[in-house]
Order: sequence, then structure tokens, then C-alpha cells
Amino acid sequence: MFGVAAGMTGAGVTTSMLLAALMALPSPAYSQAGSQESPSTPRFRSSVDVVSVAAVVRDRKGRFVSDLSREDFRIVEGGVPRKILDFRAESDGPVKLALLVDISGSMRVGAKTVDARQVADQIFSGLRPIDQAAVFTFDTGLDQVSGFTSDKNQLLKALDSAQQPYGQTSLYDATAKIARVVASESRVAGGLPQRAAVVVLTDGIDTKSRLSPAAVAGIASEIDVPVYIVAVMAKIDDPRERQDDGEGDGIPATRLQELAQHTGGELFLASAPAHASVASRQILGELRHQYVLAFEASTRSGWRPLEVRAKNGLTVRARSGYSAGGQGRTSMNSGER
Repeated sequence: MFGVAAGMTGAGVTTSMLLAALMALPSPAYSQAGSQESPSTPRFRSSVDVVSVAAVVRDRKGRFVSDLSREDFRIVEGGVPRKILDFRAESDGPVKLALLVDISGSMRVGAKTVDARQVADQIFSGLRPIDQAAVFTFDTGLDQVSGFTSDKNQLLKALDSAQQPYGQTSLYDATAKIARVVASESRVAGGLPQRAAVVVLTDGIDTKSRLSPAAVAGIASEIDVPVYIVAVMAKIDDPRERQDDGEGDGIPATRLQELAQHTGGELFLASAPAHASVASRQILGELRHQYVLAFEASTRSGWRPLEVRAKNGLTVRARSGYSAGGQGRTSMNSGER
């Protein structure tokens, strides 16, 4: 409907990461006359696979916590603590986000299209000159309406030019595709991923996807791209106004929330004008207040569950895992004797 860890598939590696990782390896016994070593001396190569994960931390009142150090965090992979090789605390850096707008037929019902446009306007109004956004639309396919730009007028014109709602909905398929696009676009020099996210504006109703919500959550989590979903609906369909869990005639709130939270994002329900402002402020606020932690990837191939914890029971939001032995890590080699 108005419809979401990077170029290294979730493993952002900085020079400091590499130095820290290499220092953690056993030090070779170099002689002071290393330059005079015999050509016949055998040489071996070691590789360090480093994974980065972005984390947002809040206190019990929901406020951002921005004064933590490396020692305040723990990374747990499959129940086993992992050593943090590198750590960065970032605030107010540039943000790159893709706005994924649902234009399927169900968005014609009620004021969904108007409500989704209000959310988009709020998000774009909160962007700064150093930030970038792009506009994509989807029904059963995915279309790029505007490339990544800091020009707010161009972004608003892109929304104006979007097609009228029509057809079926491939919400989950489109989200998976756009997450990969954002991961690729967020590459910067040196391999450091720019803070990036996907924001999906939709009514949450999927009729055509081949992928399941769990599969999409795995894809986006693996490449460390948080997915924020803003589900627009009539007040009568808002699960907060009802006694059920939202899985009846309204949106599949539980599945959407799991999809978003497993990637480090969140689900917002918008059934009143004030909800648009709350959602946009929280999304941009989280992207501008992040910690980035790095650790050595597991030697066991496959999906590896992650949990990032902070001291004193602070609330941490981060992706739920990564893929070892392939995506989700970056291999760095260094010569050793």
C-alpha cells in the first residue's frame, strides 16, 4: 500500500576493525631482521571474518542513551558471549532511507492513500541536507520512482507521480528486494555502511507474495537493514482499539511486528494524524542514534542468532542474526610468517 547488516552484506568493516581483529590473533614471532628472511621461509595467511551490527539503546522512559562505552555491551551468539573487536558510538550522522509505497488496490479503501502520504510528508520534512531518500512503489512488482537524493522537492514530486492504487499486493517480496537495494546503496569508501533503512507505507495486507514474513525478516536481518513498517488503517481496524490481536479482519499486526523487530526496525500503526508524526520522529531518531559493534564471525556456516545486551537492563534494538560462511560477514586477509 503506501508501502522497507552493507555492501558487504551486513558486515561493515573499518580500518580500526581490521587492526583490532588482527591484534586479537596470536602474534607471530618476527625477528628484528625480518627484511632479511630467507626466500625459502614458509609463509601462511590468516583471515579474519568480521561482522558489524548496529544497535539502538533506550532507557526505561524510552529516551535514547548515547553515553555508553564498549564495556557496557555484550554480544551473545547462540547463547555464547562474543568478544567485541571494534566499537563506535554515532549520533546525528547522515541517514539514507528507501520509502516503499504500497499502490495496490486495497489502498483505495477509505483514506489509506491520504494517510500514507501524510506519513511520507512527515518523514521527508525531517530530512537534513546530509540525508538522502528514494521513493519506490509496489503492487505485485517493484518500481523505482526517484533515486536517492537530498532534494525534498524531487521526493515530493515522486510521490505525486505515483500510480493510483490498483492490483494485488506483494508486500513481503517487495520488502525483501528493496532491502537488498538499500544495502548496496549504503556502501561508502572503506567499507563503512552508512546508516540506512527501509520504510514501508502499507495497509499490511499481502495477497501475492511468494516469500513469507519470516523469510523476509531473515534476509533483511542478515544484511543489517532495519525495516520500519507504518501500517495505515481506519480506526475501527486498529488492534489497539480492539480486544483481539489484530489477526482478524484487520492487518496481520503480529507478523508485521515480528518482521520489523527481527531486522532491528519497528511496526507503527497509523489510524490518526498524530501517529504519522510519532512514527517519522522515531524512525529518524533511531537512525541518528546508533552504536556499531563488530565481532569475529562464527566458523560454523549458516544462520547464527544474535542478541545485543547493554548494562542496567537498558533496551537494545538490533538485528536478530547473521549468516556465517557467506552473507553477513567480510573476510580480511593478512600476511603472516
